[in-house]
Parts: sequence; C-alpha cells; structure tokens
Amino acid sequence: MPLKIDILTLFPKMISGFFSESILGRACANGIIDVQLHDIRDWTLDKHRRVDDRPFGGGAGMLMAAQPVFDAISAVCAENPADEVVYLCPDGEPLTNEIAKKLSTKKHLVLLSGHYEGIDQRIRDTVVTREISIGDYVLTNGTIAAAVLVDCLARQIPGVLGEENSLTSDSFNDSLLSFPQYTRPEVFRGMPVPPVLLSGNHAEIKRWRREQQLKKTRERRPDLLLKRKDNEPTNS
Repeated sequence: MPLKIDILTLFPKMISGFFSESILGRACANGIIDVQLHDIRDWTLDKHRRVDDRPFGGGAGMLMAAQPVFDAISAVCAENPADEVVYLCPDGEPLTNEIAKKLSTKKHLVLLSGHYEGIDQRIRDTVVTREISIGDYVLTNGTIAAAVLVDCLARQIPGVLGEENSLTSDSFNDSLLSFPQYTRPEVFRGMPVPPVLLSGNHAEIKRWRREQQLKKTRERRPDLLLKRKDNEPTNS
C-alpha cells in the first residue's frame, strides 16, 4: 500500500505541479506515495467561503477559524484515520532527516498548511499531533512547507530514489554535510579534479571523502558535530 498523504491548504494550485514532476511524480505514478490536495474552503459553512476571522483579544491579522479546519481533517480521516496530523508552522520542531525517516514509515499523514496569523489554538490542542517547521523564517503560508516535508520524507521510502545508495551520501546523514563531487572533464578552466578521485584506490577515496565531510561540517555547521554518536576525530 502506498503512503497516503492528504495536504489541507487554501492554495492547492501552488503545489499541484510539484507532485507530477521528477522523482515525486514518478513515485506517485508508480503507486509508492498517494498525495491528495484539498482546499480547506470546501468545508467552510460561510456563504462567502471565508475561512478566517479576527482573533479574540485583538491584534494584527486574521486567524484560520476552527470549523472548516476541523471538518476538513475529519473528512479526510473518515475512512482512513491518520497516523499523524502535522501542522506546518514557524514555531514547530525543526525538520530533520530523522523526523522525515520516522514519518516515512507511516501509512497515512495529514499535513495542515496554515495561513494568515495561524490557526485557532483549539485545533492545535485537540487535532494536531505534531508541529513542524522547515526553518527559522516565516513564509506567506505553510503550503510550500508541506511540499518540502513531502519531498524530504518521500526520498526515505524504498523505491522512490533511482539509486538507494545515494541516501547514504546525502548531507545530514550521520550528522555530517556532504563531500565534494566532480565529473568530466578532469580539468575545467584550469581547475583539476583532486588526484585521489582518479587513483582508483577506493579506500583512499573513502578516507578523503570522510575528511572533507568533517572539514566542511566543522567550518559550516559545528553544531552537528555535537550530535555525533561516535568518537571519530573532527580535526581532520
């Protein structure tokens, strides 16, 4: 059975093409994942299709109202209860590869994309099971964040990537950034490929790549080194 993902948003057209191209498009076509986009406005009881209202207590902006969101989630879970209802929001837990791996093992995910100043807290308190942020910045709405989450978790599912081994060299696996990579020609505009990559010595190539990963991680993301579980030297 494919991993079923229902995305609830006010702007389904923003990402409708996202799931018909490239790797995700093939994963959907091959029945590995099943992504459905839903317009939350379809569940509002307001005759003008409004889904927002002013927040109690005052303040700038509008909030997504509880009724259409509750009803939308109930509808997509009516026949197939969700393993997780994920709200994409800037104050959620930071998205990581580990979170993506765990979500990729589920059978049904509901992704809720916020808008305006957010959603009624009662939705977060009673229906949402997980809140995720894709970074320390604010987007116009959570629709693009939902697409990013699907892209991240889908590649963890067997059969989605053409070459499964590519996962092992991705950035953030083993809490290290990726190593430099090169292709033909061997010399481009006076810049040669590192000789070790042309040596055919696979042990030396592996060692060089590991050194480069440690070097880049130390320079760009030293915080990741604190997460490492082994005692491998980081001063290479």
